Amino acid sequence: MSTDLGRATQASAKPYDFVVVGSGLFGSCFARIAADNGKRVLVLERRSHIAGNCYTENVNGIHIHRFGPHIFHTSNEAVWAFMQRFCVFNNFINSPLALSGGELFSLPFNMHTFYKLWGLRWPQEVSAKLEEQRLKLDREPANLEEQALCLVGSDLYERLILGYTQKQWQRHPTELPASIIRRLPLRLTFNNNYFNDKYQGIPIGGYTQLFQKLLHGIDVRLGVDFLSERDYWQSQAEVVVYTGKIDELFSYEHGELEYRTLEFEDEWLDQDNYQGNAVVNYCDREVPYTRTIEHRHFDPPLERVDRTVITREIPIAWHRDKTPYYPVNDARNMAIFRRYQEQASVLNNMVFGGRLAEYTYYDMHAVVASVLLKAAQLGLATESR
Repeated sequence: MSTDLGRATQASAKPYDFVVVGSGLFGSCFARIAADNGKRVLVLERRSHIAGNCYTENVNGIHIHRFGPHIFHTSNEAVWAFMQRFCVFNNFINSPLALSGGELFSLPFNMHTFYKLWGLRWPQEVSAKLEEQRLKLDREPANLEEQALCLVGSDLYERLILGYTQKQWQRHPTELPASIIRRLPLRLTFNNNYFNDKYQGIPIGGYTQLFQKLLHGIDVRLGVDFLSERDYWQSQAEVVVYTGKIDELFSYEHGELEYRTLEFEDEWLDQDNYQGNAVVNYCDREVPYTRTIEHRHFDPPLERVDRTVITREIPIAWHRDKTPYYPVNDARNMAIFRRYQEQASVLNNMVFGGRLAEYTYYDMHAVVASVLLKAAQLGLATESR
């Protein structure tokens, strides 16, 4: 797509320069940058609310992450500067726990974990133990199980990875690509911070407030399905920025892409603290949920709240009518995606971005970085204002 596209829309006789499909992170950030550059922008959102899966709702003084928790973290100075224009981040540090066989282990895998599992106190001892247990291959790991065994060995894999992964993906790890677990944090320190990035936190007041500021002054229409009136909406702008499912855009003609999906079960409790931590993973295969989230620990209520709410995340079978969360990037799905990608590449009046359109698992900071790059390619300035 031409890098002059952003400038060319200035001469358009159409009502908008950009129609943005989806008000999630990619769509909302792109809309903000385009509007800051004097572009006329319309955002279409199929749901009844903005913010996509980042949506939070204030209930009884607690900000509930309705589609699973989102922790913003980055070492990218430009990304951090951009996001700080729209919210103040708190100092939340993600230190999840893993429950296995009735015992709690620290995540990410660190010296607390190794001491609990093996009774080892010194990094040199742990290094030797890991080296002893690691799977040795003369080739690249062929699947998630091999990758995990190469990284952490049999004890950690069987105790804290195997059952959780089977529940999470509803497949045995030998049926999953190795890439899923290559990001597994492993450190020989007593540092419980899951992320290594320079900056980390949760927007004070919840994510929805952040998205309201991103979309301030921009035309937003909720409950609108772009695909049901695609020709009409495309006629309203020179360029469509599409952030939805790429297979749905092309009517699934090359096959349906798979995602991991979830159901959420909330429970309100008459106490002010249930598990003492924002996230607890349940690693045992027989427990039907993968983790419990206690929302008040992400962004503590400003006033006294004597109740708490937890959410259980329950993996369920994928269907196109369910909410897509994590792409299943195995060989079959990637072959299907490449066909859609090739088809999309010839659509000169469309821009594609975000995890659904690109069939890629993105951390939030990577989404923002991709927006900044895409905007620059279209001649849209992204300097702080």
